[in-house]
Amino acid sequence: MILPPATIGVLGGGQLGRYFVLAAHKLGYRVLVLDPDKQSVAGQIADEHIIAAYDDVNALNYMATICAAVTTEFENIPADTLDYLAGHIPVRPDAAAVRICQNRSREKSFLQAHDIPHAASLNITTEQDILMSPASIYPGIIKLASSGYDGKGQQIVENKSEALAAFNQFNSQPCVLEKKLDLDYEVSVVLARDDCGNIEFFPVAQNVHKHGILDVSVMPAPAFPDHLRVEAESIARLIAGKMDYIGTMAVEFFVAGGQLLVNEIAPRPHNSGHATIDACYTSQFEQQVRALCGLPLGDSRAHSSAIMINILGDHWYQGSDGQTKTPDWQALLSIPALKLHLYGKEEPRPGRKMGHLTILTEQSGNWDLMAANVRQKLSA
Repeated sequence: MILPPATIGVLGGGQLGRYFVLAAHKLGYRVLVLDPDKQSVAGQIADEHIIAAYDDVNALNYMATICAAVTTEFENIPADTLDYLAGHIPVRPDAAAVRICQNRSREKSFLQAHDIPHAASLNITTEQDILMSPASIYPGIIKLASSGYDGKGQQIVENKSEALAAFNQFNSQPCVLEKKLDLDYEVSVVLARDDCGNIEFFPVAQNVHKHGILDVSVMPAPAFPDHLRVEAESIARLIAGKMDYIGTMAVEFFVAGGQLLVNEIAPRPHNSGHATIDACYTSQFEQQVRALCGLPLGDSRAHSSAIMINILGDHWYQGSDGQTKTPDWQALLSIPALKLHLYGKEEPRPGRKMGHLTILTEQSGNWDLMAANVRQKLSA
């Protein structure tokens, strides 16, 4: 058990790392962030920010000397970096789990190997793979096997010709061609698992995406029947167990025709779990700290229902004077049950996550009306 005021490390300095730092500080830990971006929003508030590449051996050696344990805030950290650090200090989650989740082909193979339901898919490494693909896979979505996020690196294709064009557009990098489903809705299960295999589940969130980016999460999911919740938690438990996972994890599900299908696995806290900061006894980020340090997991139950809305750079706009106008924070903060979270990023860009807001409520059944009211104020 690693106790405060020990120093713990996080690879990656985005908003997920920022909330990890905040949760760790609340518990009394010191935090070292490794991120090559000198404007890293996690590095801004960390006790120490190492500005170096993730494979910089000198930086990793220093991290291994200073930190009692290390975690990651996103899955595209080189798995070899995690392996290297694990030769010196505890790394949670480990490289094996991250290696699966950072590549869609490996992730699909993992799901298939363990008979976990997911959409039909094919690995694409050459044009011949597309030419040999069955007609039943169309319409489909071709996705880069690695490095894609928030809708980037993927394209809907109606036939082989469009799939070939998309594959060439992606410079013939390895891809996954996945059957496009007629979805009822999407949900995610966020959990924390400790080194003894104990698991705490957060309430299931129902998610709405726009242009491939999460727009709204509602917790608990209002349209999600209890029998599917039990099944979703069982699948997520199986995934975490087979990976021998330690830390906070999110499993995204499609619900199609009343059936659950795993979409993606995130080996870290998740955007759809942000409501846990304000609505649960223990947030997903505190659970990440607890699992990393070998502490008992906290109580993940919700004391309120919650609606989380992402604030993107699109909400900033050019005024007639040529100056960038910010959203009307005063109007938003006039809503008593609204919690505003801004990430400290300097440049608002379309599609960039600049912050989020959470509305606490006694029940989430009328979430669409509440979200519409907030969006109106956000865009005023």
